[in-house]
Amino acid sequence: MVSDIEREDEQASAVDPRLLELLVCPLTKTRLIYDAPARELISRAAGLAFPIRNGVPLMIEDAARALTDDDLKKR
Repeated sequence: MVSDIEREDEQASAVDPRLLELLVCPLTKTRLIYDAPARELISRAAGLAFPIRNGVPLMIEDAARALTDDDLKKR
């Protein structure tokens, strides 16, 4: 069962689908994959995952984490 706090956190972290259609990787200018459970935007071309905090994608290289081989196999 999902608590009210968890539900509010999910809503605050949700990204507007219209925004997702517009965003591209800042390094490669390619499409991003939205990983909702991880709250990340994935750039396969750059091999990076950009975090989403409080519903705001952090689209800078310093905030991103490098994708592992396992990450790439999942997608």
